[in-house]
Amino acid sequence: MYETYKSVNENPCNMCMPLGGIIAFRGIEKSMVLLHGSQGCATYMRRHIAEHYHEPIDVASSSLNEKGTVYGGEKNLIKALDNVIKVYNPNCIGILTTCLAETIGEDIDRIKSEYKISRNISIPIITAPTPGYGGTHSEGFVKTSYRIVEELSTDKERHDRINVIVPNISTADLREIKRLLELMKIPYILFPDYSDTLDSPLNFPYKKIPDGGTKISDIMSMGGSIATIEIGINYEETPGKYLQDRFNVPLYKVPIPIGLRNTDAFLKLLKEITGNPIPKSIEMERGRLLDGMIDSHKYNFEGRCTIFGDPEMVYSVFTTCMENGIHPLLIATGSKAQRLKELIAGENNPLDDDITIVDETDFSRILKLSEEKEVNIAIGPSDGKYLTEKGGIPLVRIGFPILDRVGGQRILSVGYIGTLNFLDRITNTLLENKYKTYRKDMYEKYYKVLT
Repeated sequence: MYETYKSVNENPCNMCMPLGGIIAFRGIEKSMVLLHGSQGCATYMRRHIAEHYHEPIDVASSSLNEKGTVYGGEKNLIKALDNVIKVYNPNCIGILTTCLAETIGEDIDRIKSEYKISRNISIPIITAPTPGYGGTHSEGFVKTSYRIVEELSTDKERHDRINVIVPNISTADLREIKRLLELMKIPYILFPDYSDTLDSPLNFPYKKIPDGGTKISDIMSMGGSIATIEIGINYEETPGKYLQDRFNVPLYKVPIPIGLRNTDAFLKLLKEITGNPIPKSIEMERGRLLDGMIDSHKYNFEGRCTIFGDPEMVYSVFTTCMENGIHPLLIATGSKAQRLKELIAGENNPLDDDITIVDETDFSRILKLSEEKEVNIAIGPSDGKYLTEKGGIPLVRIGFPILDRVGGQRILSVGYIGTLNFLDRITNTLLENKYKTYRKDMYEKYYKVLT
């Protein structure tokens, strides 16, 4: 009856749509983001992103108030656009709507078009409807990425590069994907590329818009690429799908390359598309991962885990646990995840465990189910510290956001090297918990006199 009648989220396992949209826009060179909504929305988004990436995050706001809510926020939006251009001089502006703007039915596409004509503006201004009630930050990232490609990709002249479209992964993961592509000598367009804009070197003087990001000219030419590799398999309406439908660019979808199988699939696909061989150095990295898997398997079989977070990350973590003998007992996400349920149901489960999958959920329910299943490790973003605080379940942090530790943006989990790092984090967490509690467990199991 608990699930039937509960009508509120208690510590939700997700964040708002515009937050994901901001990160996607930060992957474009010299872009600036404007939230059309109340000032508090922009403050909330900035705080979360800044605490994860430990970088200054500028997000403009149209600062809608009661008057704008009743009579429309067009004047606020126009003034905000004027200020953004004056202060930042960007090459691209992204306008994201919040709950308030969407609820009053603001026609931002009309406002944008008329603004560009009245001000004689030539730079791209890209709109994306991202109300908080329309989905999670995961959907916001995908939907905004789609709108960027839809708006900017116009050139279908063929060239020899491959589009590599990424989900919301760490900046360290982005750099590792680029390293693998460069080792295989593959020309590519990575989108969105926030590896430098959200993890930049220390700069003096301070730059209002950090260097880096996918060039607008590269996004424009994505329609002429020889293929698109989309890292992510949970969503249908994606930038890669648009490029396939609009420009006939062949689309290949793979999971996030975490784990042996997923990384093998990513590199094999690169080899098949380009004909370029996988270099010896990468093969040696694969061998080291196999060696590490053998080293840790005798500890990992005791792992009974809860996995939570964004659907793309959750699936790749799930398959990585499966191939290392760690028992995934609970899979949870705050997003709608029908595709994730189908993917996990279609997996051959050699561990013969009863896996529970819940979506659109919160940490109150995740904790309740984790305790019922006697989980001894949790894997996901730092919001899962609730499971540690309330249930004593140790947490391995991965994904977004990581707010209670420094270096969340530098956590490497993709590729053979990243997988080995990730596996070590899981194994060492299991060992730490075991050594912390084994004397008490042994006493209660074999020596305590029951009365």
